[in-house]
Amino acid sequence: MASPFDLDRLADFLFEAGMLKDTPRTGYQFLGSGRENVAEHSFRAAIIGYVLANMAGANSEKTALLCLFHDFHEARTGDLNYVNHQYNSANAEMAMHDALCGSGLEKAVMPLWEEQEKAVTLEAELSKDADQIDLILNLKKEADLGNPYALKWLDAAVKRLRTKPGKDLAAKIAETDHTRWWYGAKDNRWWIHRKDPETND
Repeated sequence: MASPFDLDRLADFLFEAGMLKDTPRTGYQFLGSGRENVAEHSFRAAIIGYVLANMAGANSEKTALLCLFHDFHEARTGDLNYVNHQYNSANAEMAMHDALCGSGLEKAVMPLWEEQEKAVTLEAELSKDADQIDLILNLKKEADLGNPYALKWLDAAVKRLRTKPGKDLAAKIAETDHTRWWYGAKDNRWWIHRKDPETND
């Protein structure tokens, strides 16, 4: 029985996936600080989507996949930020179709991308929130590091959230110091002595 997968096209597809590591998210040039590429964004968005889906009792694996592929077309179109969108458009659907064409992945991946675009299912709405929450996390970090404009952007991003789990998580992120997970979790003496003050180890 012939395989439905074309190894030549799959090799192309995986090289194309690598292009996302070299495709910058362009909004940061307007913010004035911070940087991120599309691959980094998609990776954390997928984790956030998995978390939100668990909070919402939704399909976590599907939500993570929606997030993982939601910006794949940007390997071909580049990332258009909110200013760019006022003057430019890209045929994202054509780019996604061409990326998948002939690979054998069309029936598995294209419906995920279309579902995320339409955002009519809970999982798709959660994936949209995950997309924004990745931005919110980056903006909170930039605000903590002293960029006063980051809080204005953060407020706008919060208004785009759709689900209660997304809004609840974003509210907690907005009040959390971005270093707390590593710097605030230990007694400050640990940073002086490099030993746990409770165990002396």
